[in-house]
Amino acid sequence: MLTIIALYLGLGAVAGVLAGLLGIGGGLVIVPLLVFAFTWQGLPPEHLMHLALGTSLASIIFTAVSSFMAHHKRGAVRWEVVGRITPGALIGTLAGTFLAAALSTAFLKIFFALFLYFVTWQMLSGRKPQPGRELPGTAGMLGVGGGIGVFSSLVGIGGGTLSVPFMLWCNIGLHQAIGTSAAIGFPIAVAGTIGYLLNGWQVTELPAWSLGYIYLPALAGIVAASVFTAPWGVRLAHSLPVAKLKKVFAILLLAVATRMLWTAL
Repeated sequence: MLTIIALYLGLGAVAGVLAGLLGIGGGLVIVPLLVFAFTWQGLPPEHLMHLALGTSLASIIFTAVSSFMAHHKRGAVRWEVVGRITPGALIGTLAGTFLAAALSTAFLKIFFALFLYFVTWQMLSGRKPQPGRELPGTAGMLGVGGGIGVFSSLVGIGGGTLSVPFMLWCNIGLHQAIGTSAAIGFPIAVAGTIGYLLNGWQVTELPAWSLGYIYLPALAGIVAASVFTAPWGVRLAHSLPVAKLKKVFAILLLAVATRMLWTAL
């Protein structure tokens, strides 16, 4: 067990540095790292992606709190937007976990790999949506929140990859979009954690120390390490050429996505 804890502390340390350095969501790094670690550890292959997604969302609960509190102190969270989008995000995320539980690990790997290809293109092109309109009404925000929630639960992220571009398109400034997205990530992570816990509760083939589809040794190691290493990444971001590092990391993501796609097929 000590070796396993050390492994996940190492993964958490890497994820924390990359998240702070490159400004990427934790799940984007944690999910593929967990897939490789779970494979090495010999966890049940038919539940491997479900465990990775559930554990990733559980870890985001902890990182989202520290993130949105820091943004809130700088006045960068639009709480009225959080309040309007959260109901749809909660419903969508919870529903998405039930959908994910019915899908195979192979399908989820392919879906996640395609998502990584999209993120790679986004990072290499540097394209951002042009402001085009105001925030939609209640029904529109419910639908947007639901869509972000479903997608987030299927790839184990806090939703920033979708919510930030959406808010930029709705004429919300970049800093407020990032801060508001961090706050939205908290209810998404809570709903996703509950959903993966419930869906895995009756599954008998899961490894010891699992709480539904949440693998507790991995969760403990990732949270304990990433909380300390993320600030290091932030400090490095002010002294290193982050734009170039993002391109290098995008190429690494491309390799990870291709590897995951290959193993799924």
